[in-house]
Amino acid sequence: METTEKQEADALDLAFMALADPVRRAIVARLSRGEATVNELAEPFAITKQAVSKHIQVLEQAGLVTRSRDAQRRPVHLDAAALERLTAWIDRYRLIAEGRFRRLDALLDTIKDTEKKEEDR
Repeated sequence: METTEKQEADALDLAFMALADPVRRAIVARLSRGEATVNELAEPFAITKQAVSKHIQVLEQAGLVTRSRDAQRRPVHLDAAALERLTAWIDRYRLIAEGRFRRLDALLDTIKDTEKKEEDR
C-alpha cells in the first residue's frame, strides 16, 4: 500500500472509530446545525464537561471538527469536507452494491420471463 493510500486508510479508521461512540455522533449531529462551545455541547449529556472535551479531542484528532478562538469563546466547528470524504468512501461501495443488486434483479426478471414462456407453451 502506498503512503498516500495508507494515510487515507488511517484517516478513515480514525474517523470511523471516532464516530463509533454515541456521544461523539450526537456532538457531530449538534455541530451540523452550527458551531458550539464545549459548555453548549455538554448541556444534553449527563457527563462532565471534561468528558465532553475529551470526546471533542477525539473528533479533532480524527479531523472531523476544528476549534477556533473568538475572544474568550472557543467554538467547535464541524469540518464538512471531512464528512464529505467519509460519504464519498461509503458511496463508492454503496454504488457497487447497488449495481450488483440491479444485475441480480435483471437476472431474476430474465428467469421469470423464461419460466413464463415455458409455461405458455
